[in-house]
Amino acid sequence: MTVYIDPPAWPGHGRMWSHLVSDASYDELHLFAEALSVPRRAFERDHYDLPAHRYADAVAAGAVEVSSREVVRLLWGAGLRRRKGSGAGTGSP
Repeated sequence: MTVYIDPPAWPGHGRMWSHLVSDASYDELHLFAEALSVPRRAFERDHYDLPAHRYADAVAAGAVEVSSREVVRLLWGAGLRRRKGSGAGTGSP
């Protein structure tokens, strides 16, 4: 199981955020997030939004640190990329 995380560089709601993704399946991603006690509501289309203060927790649990560009490349390569407006909601795929 490999899950990836980019640096917390995305502003929102007064803090910075990372993206947590899988290059294998949404199921793998959901299991990893659940093990970290990340709520399902943090899932958005094809990734979890993770606040900066949880970044180290994800890495300690085994998430591989990659660039934001690499996150997108991994999602496209796995066929898991979902763009805004694609009809895919949040919560569950």
